[in-house]
Amino acid sequence: MSKLAETLSIGEVADRSGVPHTALRFYEERGLIHSERTAGNQRRYARAVLRRLAFIRTAQRVGLSLEEIHDALDLLPDKRTPTKVDWARLSKTWRSEIDARIDSLERLRDNLTSCIGCGCLSLKSCGLVNSDDRMSTLGPGAPRLKAASEGGTP
Repeated sequence: MSKLAETLSIGEVADRSGVPHTALRFYEERGLIHSERTAGNQRRYARAVLRRLAFIRTAQRVGLSLEEIHDALDLLPDKRTPTKVDWARLSKTWRSEIDARIDSLERLRDNLTSCIGCGCLSLKSCGLVNSDDRMSTLGPGAPRLKAASEGGTP
């Protein structure tokens, strides 16, 4: 039985993880993953980068930004690879944010049938585009532009 190589080339990581070369370089620029350079200046990644990439991709699928993912990975000691326990702990901190997104999407879904899709920002009844319209009391159109052209302020 052959021994597995301790490091992987960028091509091997891309093939194994399904993450394109360009994304690997981007993640590295953002400090999400790390590589060492060979004497020929080629990237070499520790095998553990595959688990780290799986963590990144899963966190993205949950809806986290790369900045949020970076912050979470920075909480791990010595930039180590996340474990199942790490995921459980970190995912608890994201739960309230995900719940808020779900609530927002449910409200969007529930208000969708009342939307006429015209884009008018002065409709009092539009719960999607203009749920808190303060300018509607000043009438239709663009009251600030009208006031500015007339020399006043609304």
